[in-house]
Amino acid sequence: MRVLLVEDDDDLAERIATHLRAENFVVDRAANGEDALHAGTTERFDVAILDLGLPKIDGVTVLKGWRAEAANLPVLVLTARDGWPDKVASFKAGADDFLTKPFKVEELVLRLRALVRRAAGHGSAQISCGPLTFDAQLGTFERDGLPLKLTALEWRVLSCLMLRKEIVVDRRELTERVYDGDAEVDSNSLEVIVARLRRKIGPEHIETVRGRGYRLTAGETTP
Repeated sequence: MRVLLVEDDDDLAERIATHLRAENFVVDRAANGEDALHAGTTERFDVAILDLGLPKIDGVTVLKGWRAEAANLPVLVLTARDGWPDKVASFKAGADDFLTKPFKVEELVLRLRALVRRAAGHGSAQISCGPLTFDAQLGTFERDGLPLKLTALEWRVLSCLMLRKEIVVDRRELTERVYDGDAEVDSNSLEVIVARLRRKIGPEHIETVRGRGYRLTAGETTP
């Protein structure tokens, strides 16, 4: 899951980013409204955390700009302001959720996961595909009812495929949601992760679609 974190407070941004990465999110940060507006309209993210009080361009204007450019990523507004007018302005601009500072980072994680899940079209937190069950709210996987142990990169790949089960996920899109933007990525690293996942969940459940990407499927792939 790739997050755009728009926050001008360096200490707070670092605290949030550190916690999100520990929860297997990929985090990109923008420290002002101008950079945020550009990132949200030119790159792909699963969700955005948007502060209202930003340098250069305020958060509500950024959000309006995203929506005007058809950037439909879910947005959680994060602000020290707790007045009703700010909430109304945020929701009218296209916000999906609202969290007031100070807050628990654990609550932020739960809200982000819920936004990503609903944006992918899943009403329930429990998502199943063949022998796999993914609790999208807690971030846990089971195979045949038993906990599935995954590395951070394996978790990111499998969660992305699970949220889009039975749908081909573009290879480039999957890579963007697995690796941090400044990470050095080997050309075959994604294939290595997929190979490890196939050994853990069964090779028949991850289909390679040549020239496109991968698809998580409940049954055996067809020739």
